[in-house]
Amino acid sequence: MSTLEEIRTSLATLQPSVCEIEDESHRHAGHAGARGGGGHFRLRIVSAHFNGLPLLARHRLIHTTLGALMQGPIHALSITASTPEEASSH
Repeated sequence: MSTLEEIRTSLATLQPSVCEIEDESHRHAGHAGARGGGGHFRLRIVSAHFNGLPLLARHRLIHTTLGALMQGPIHALSITASTPEEASSH
């Protein structure tokens, strides 16, 4: 299973209505922590699980949900986390 698939599978527990993951590793080739060009991702996720949570708590929830992936295959993760109401107002 690819890292993208592992991320998507792990985040499924948050029951997202939107889960867009982009591998940006190619933009970081040569970066000291890039592990041969890998590990940099951008995430846009919309979930009712974020209702009532401030931004920092949303990010912590995502990091916790991804668990060991944050300690290995993921070097950097840029996160946009919204509730369904926030997403529909944009």
